[in-house]
Amino acid sequence: MSDTKAARPWSLYLIECARGPLYAGISPDPERRYAAHLAGRGARYTRANPPLRLLAVCAYPSRSAASVAEHWLKSQSRSAKLAWAAAHPYAAAAVPTERAAHSAAVISRSSSARRKLPRPA
Repeated sequence: MSDTKAARPWSLYLIECARGPLYAGISPDPERRYAAHLAGRGARYTRANPPLRLLAVCAYPSRSAASVAEHWLKSQSRSAKLAWAAAHPYAAAAVPTERAAHSAAVISRSSSARRKLPRPA
């Protein structure tokens, strides 16, 4: 394993799928992983629910940290996931402002939103 590959951070990403569900995953190269999801070589879930767009990406210093953040994100409500996506938009596919603002308002009233997500790198 090269030093460059060892030093590469892992990222948590969020995908919006057909019919509305959200899919969260981790990868050292989220753009390449998203392309795999699009090609049907990603997760079984995204083969059944084709991805529409990559909503958010957030880098973490290690696979372990990204995995903890993924577990946290998957335990959140849809509105909390959308609020997280609004805070970490993927440059090519940001969450629409109205939807993100509504999600942020809902999440600020939620007690589960008070739990802290591990800090990114």
